[in-house]
Order: sequence, then structure tokens, then C-alpha cells
Amino acid sequence: MNTEKLIIVGKLGSSYGIRGWLRVFSFTEDSESLFDYQPWYIKRADTWQEVEVESFKPHNQDTIVKIKGIDDRDDANALTNIEIYVDSAKLPNLEAGDFYWKDLIGCKVTTVNGYDLGQVTDLMETGSNDVLVVKANLKDAFGAKERLIPYVEDQFIKQVDLSAKQITVDWDPAF
Repeated sequence: MNTEKLIIVGKLGSSYGIRGWLRVFSFTEDSESLFDYQPWYIKRADTWQEVEVESFKPHNQDTIVKIKGIDDRDDANALTNIEIYVDSAKLPNLEAGDFYWKDLIGCKVTTVNGYDLGQVTDLMETGSNDVLVVKANLKDAFGAKERLIPYVEDQFIKQVDLSAKQITVDWDPAF
């Protein structure tokens, strides 16, 4: 199994009931699309294993899942807080101008004037828009360690070039 192409898409939560069901938290835009990407992979004690979803259903505000081979509460409890990964090749192709977060992480961020702001290390969802978390270079002239740049196209995000791993922004380096 090539683990380099695996990306995190969710997390297993606490057990539900006595028959091995677990709460599941999706990191996908549409929470139920998590179940479209099979198989799932989990990492336990530094060992990757493939897991098969036997069944899932909504329950109150949550979604619960039954994983094949997990048949009691103790087995389910052992999977609490385990992250769910899928092969990134299973994700649908996006329209031009849309990007997966995984593709933006690692990109170099520069201003329209050529100032090197650093590298994208993470993204955050705020509700109104996503935010790039940019780790500043060690010798940043403005003393910044990290910058939070709203991912608002045309206003702040001027160009994304995934082939060059480069994002150009209209952003004041002092901010």
C-alpha cells in the first residue's frame, strides 16, 4: 500500500451502543460523501490497516458507522479518535480554479510585489471563508512567525500555480 497518497478525510469518535458502532466525524464538504470514498485506512500502533464500512446511518446530530469486524463496545472503543484516510486518487476531479486543501499545503506564498511570506502549513475553515496558515521564513523582515491570510479569490488570492507550488497574494507583509 502506498501511504504517500493517503489523505485524512475524517475521524472516528466514541462508541455508540454495545454492538460496535462508532460516531464518525467527516472532514469532507458534504459529510455523507465520506462514505463515497472506499476503502478507508486507519493507522494503529504505527501500522496501517484497511477497514471496510459495513453500514452507516444518521443519528441525532451525528453519523454512526459500523465497521466490519468491530462487533462490540470494547473493539469500538479501541478505535476512538483514530483518523480516517483514503487514497487521494478516489477523490473527484475539481473544476478549474478549485483546489483541495491537500494541494495548497506546502505552497510558497509571495506577495504581488515579490515578498516571500513563507509556506502554507495548514488551512482553517472559519465559516465565511477558508484561511491559509502561512509559516513565515526564519529571517522574516517583519518578525512574523505565522500569518493568517483569508482565502478570498481576487481580493487577497491573486494566483495559484500548483505546478510551481506557488500562491501569489495581495497582502501586506507587515500584517
